[in-house]
Amino acid sequence: MEKRDNVVRDVVGIGNAIVDILAFADQAFLTRNNLIKGSMILVEMEQAMAIYKAMEPVLELPGGSVSNTMAGIASLGGTGSYIGKVHKDKLGDVFREGLGSIGIGFTTTPSVCDARTARCLVIVTEDGQRSMATYLGACTELSPDDVDPEVISGHHLTYLEGYLWDAPMAKEAVTKAARLAHRYGRQVALTLSDSLCVDRHRESFQDFIRSHVDILFANEEEIISLYETDKVDVAVELGRQECNLLVVTLGAQGSLIASRDSLSRLDSIPVSQVVDTTGAGDLYAAGFLFGITHGYDPVASGRMGAIAAAEIISHVGARPEERLSKLIT
Repeated sequence: MEKRDNVVRDVVGIGNAIVDILAFADQAFLTRNNLIKGSMILVEMEQAMAIYKAMEPVLELPGGSVSNTMAGIASLGGTGSYIGKVHKDKLGDVFREGLGSIGIGFTTTPSVCDARTARCLVIVTEDGQRSMATYLGACTELSPDDVDPEVISGHHLTYLEGYLWDAPMAKEAVTKAARLAHRYGRQVALTLSDSLCVDRHRESFQDFIRSHVDILFANEEEIISLYETDKVDVAVELGRQECNLLVVTLGAQGSLIASRDSLSRLDSIPVSQVVDTTGAGDLYAAGFLFGITHGYDPVASGRMGAIAAAEIISHVGARPEERLSKLIT
């Protein structure tokens, strides 16, 4: 339980608990290893090991989309917890200790089955784009039993990861979490994660958003895929009718924040050099959710998101190198 002395924490994130392994490579490497530039593909353990052997890793660290967001919230001075499944192995320990070191609670019972802790092989090309091959492993064993009602009630907002739709039990877990959150008067936010993920689960996402989501995060490709249109403004008009807040990130073009009765466009924060876009959307969500759970309005929260995203793309890796709380003061 992550509710201490009746103090409600900011955000509990539910996602795929993954260890990120990063390397730099060129387009030829992506082609040889059947990777799709700018997107994530799912692989089995054998293929994951083959790609790993061909890589020259520069970083190995706890990752996963929602985990990155929780790290950003902690760097901003926020509080939170994480629900996700790892194995009782070395990488599982790396993940658990990594969250604990930044003050994020993580009490999910580890898996003892054959599937090992998940890992995401991230290839960064010269243009800053990241292409990922992910072995989900123990992530697929996340179940409704791992969702503790007291953890959900002990946080102002529950943040869900779209990638969880790829595992049936995990999808049941997030549905349980969303229902519990609203039962306790808490908010629910969802990130669509990836346009290919949206392609795989479009109707299910649409139903879930209408029924459970207060805040929806998407990038341009994801929101276009969700509503099967080639125009982002059309997609935004559809999406803003189905949740309280729709946040669409547009890369260097900034972001859109829409409700049923308002639409705001925010500029991105300039950086001297884009080194690695890994985690840009995750850290934008961190800034936005920190703002919302601390009483800021959506536009001010979006500015915090833009600041956090700018910090993350200025270096390799999806965890802040600079204390984000210093950047927003």
